[in-house]
Amino acid sequence: MSLKENVNYVKEELNSEEKFLESFVKVERFYKKNKLIIIAAVVIVIGAVIGLYTTKNIQESNKLDANIAYNKLIENPKDSAAMATLKEKNLQLYQVAQFVQATKDGKEADIQVKYLKELNDYQKALNAKDINKLNSVSMQNDFLLKEFAIFNKALIQVNDGKFEDAKATLKLIPVDSKASELVNILNHYLVTK
Repeated sequence: MSLKENVNYVKEELNSEEKFLESFVKVERFYKKNKLIIIAAVVIVIGAVIGLYTTKNIQESNKLDANIAYNKLIENPKDSAAMATLKEKNLQLYQVAQFVQATKDGKEADIQVKYLKELNDYQKALNAKDINKLNSVSMQNDFLLKEFAIFNKALIQVNDGKFEDAKATLKLIPVDSKASELVNILNHYLVTK
């Protein structure tokens, strides 16, 4: 290597070291200028991670306690301690337990769990043979037993001698419904009416 090349090489090395030191100084200035903000951000991130982890553990613990309490209630429906634990840890599961117990006892329970509330309303309408209540239940788009509610409405209409109304009601049930076999059977009966 020639002397000129060596000098250029040394200059390049010095320039790169100078740039490195310069960037280090810039980072240090930035840190000193924004020290409190950086520390606060780190503390917030660490706090959020700890908070999320703690929340997750508490939810898992509550879920486990609620499931244990529910299993105790299945074995002994009169266990008031398990009922109180379930009410405290998981209100929806508590309402499910109330619904199951009320169904066994032949009573009604105040339920706010969406699908159980709808099923409860459906059962009440069937027991009362109330076409208006069946209408209101069956007209809900996301009702699980919509077609069966419409079919039961048609059955009530047939029993009341309203054959034309029953035929019109059965037309509301789609052909691809799981209740279509029942609809076909009732339609065959209605042909003679």
